Amino acid sequence: MNLNKSVTQWLSKTKLPLFTLFAVLAAFCTYSCMYAFRKPFAVATFEGIAFWGIDYKILLIVAQVLGYTLSKFLGIKIVSEAGTKIRGISILVLIGLAEIALLGFALTPAPYNIIFLFFNGLPLGMVWGLVFSYLEGRRVTEILGAGLSISFIFSSGFVKTIGAIVMQDWGFTEFWMPFITGGLFAFPLLFFVWMLERLPAPSALDEELRTKREPMNGKQRKQLFLGFAPGLILLIIVYALLTAFRDFRDNFAAEIWQAVGYGDSPEIFTATEIPISLAILIMMSLVFLVKDNAKALMVNHLIIFAGIVLVGLSTMAYQNSMIGPELWMILVGLGLYMGYVPFNSIFFDRFIAAFQYISNVGFLIYLADAFGYMGSVGIMLYKNFGNANMSWLNFFISSSYIMAVVGAVFTLLSMYYFAQKHKAWKQDKMVVSGERLA
Repeated sequence: MNLNKSVTQWLSKTKLPLFTLFAVLAAFCTYSCMYAFRKPFAVATFEGIAFWGIDYKILLIVAQVLGYTLSKFLGIKIVSEAGTKIRGISILVLIGLAEIALLGFALTPAPYNIIFLFFNGLPLGMVWGLVFSYLEGRRVTEILGAGLSISFIFSSGFVKTIGAIVMQDWGFTEFWMPFITGGLFAFPLLFFVWMLERLPAPSALDEELRTKREPMNGKQRKQLFLGFAPGLILLIIVYALLTAFRDFRDNFAAEIWQAVGYGDSPEIFTATEIPISLAILIMMSLVFLVKDNAKALMVNHLIIFAGIVLVGLSTMAYQNSMIGPELWMILVGLGLYMGYVPFNSIFFDRFIAAFQYISNVGFLIYLADAFGYMGSVGIMLYKNFGNANMSWLNFFISSSYIMAVVGAVFTLLSMYYFAQKHKAWKQDKMVVSGERLA
């Protein structure tokens, strides 16, 4: 018996805590490695460079996000229809293509290298769905999803710190830094994808508790969306706001920290994200204790609502000098990810389980993601053309208030819709069961 089969068989028979630890480590580290190919360039400011009247960094971010957004639209079909046989190699090929694009970015002079950021984002948008497909539909999906989700909180700061070191201590330029940073994570990526590939399929008990997961064709995707359209539209709007806000905070963290006096502290990117990561991991994992899927769906709504409100309240406290910039950024990040993380893992997993709808999370995540990143592009273009004279810091503050108010209202409306929808679904199910008994 070879090593691969031995590890998979051991995982299928081992105690649940050991399996969970193995799966969380594999997913967390795989996606953390992916971030090293996507986000390091955001730590560079490219100060004083502009083309066609637009800030060069905005052009780079828009190019990458456009590629990432297109990837999300492609993922609605590709990820939702993907089987299990080629997931691992697909992850490696997609990230490898992104690294080749970063090499093109380094070798090609500006502004012609902007196109390579588009090709960098294009393959990476499908990695999340492929990684999460290893985790969904399990009785511990909350814990697994939380472990995966904190990877983009922690790694976003971590790879920026590495990128800053590559420039400040190793002497590489802003143009070569993304390629060098990605290269540092290539071999770890191979090992962690190997770990993912060793995970056994969900057990019969998993399927009983969380509903069987299967690939979806176009007709099935349309049927699912139309069946829950009002609630899904509300959720997509909330998620678009969260995505745009998160992407702005992520891409312009260097400018925001510089504005509040932390411009020469590369470690700040990691230091502020670690407590957020730990808090989100604990909070999302605790939802695992809610066994009733419909109740868990409502709990997820409440977490999202509380997080969105926290963003607004902490910003208000900062503006009134009640808290300092470091605590403010931690609280804003915590509130943001309380809203953002459930959408990327446990929310739709519980939605499928609550309505016992045989499908997969990939379709719903990518449907929300596609429009979410469209919103991100819109925000950046509006900042450049509609509020070019407003500082990054002030724009960030204004955005937090808009996101807090609109997001909170729409989340409550979604919560009401799904509560009523599940009540009607349960009554219909009882009627059908009664007819069968009769």
